[in-house]
Amino acid sequence: MQKPYVIGITGGSGSGKTTFINRLFQQFSKEEVCFLSMDNYYKVRDQQIKDDNEQYNFDLPTSFRRQDFFDDLETLVNGGSVRLMEYTFNNPLATAKEIVYSTAPVIIVEGIFVFYFEEISKMLDLKIFLDASEHLKLIRRIKRDAEERNYPLDDVLYRYQYHVHPTFEQFILPMKAQADIIINNNHRLDGAIELIAPFLKEKTNRLK
Repeated sequence: MQKPYVIGITGGSGSGKTTFINRLFQQFSKEEVCFLSMDNYYKVRDQQIKDDNEQYNFDLPTSFRRQDFFDDLETLVNGGSVRLMEYTFNNPLATAKEIVYSTAPVIIVEGIFVFYFEEISKMLDLKIFLDASEHLKLIRRIKRDAEERNYPLDDVLYRYQYHVHPTFEQFILPMKAQADIIINNNHRLDGAIELIAPFLKEKTNRLK
């Protein structure tokens, strides 16, 4: 197999990155496309920085196991496989599972800092930025954190105002200029899926 084609996907929290990737992934097998999420590389709570109100901030570049993420991506690009435990976002109702990633002709890496971390950015053959209005991103974040992570509303709103949005403005939005493709996700993703899926199919067939 030739060197995998590596795609990086980023955007603000609530922009629809996971939804977009899941819809893409439905059209491919694990032998065709490997999906590596930065979400599983958060440091444990006690290693996170606290803000002025003694609240842990999980939205900083230092919040992630950056070197581990790079090492695992490099392993996949070089034809290997990776094992790690799923990160459950400190949700006591969730049970972490072991995840096994195997290399594939196309590797998709997703996360808020995949463009910002220079060593990751250099490995990307294609950069996709998902965009959405602030009010939609907040609504999606509230719904997701309540349903999937068991977070109370006050906590979600506090973190969005003091952690999530400032991080977006400082670290993520400036990286939009690097994107090869910008996807507007204020309404539907159908057009973007119809554009990207055939491109990925061509890559998987050519690189097998």
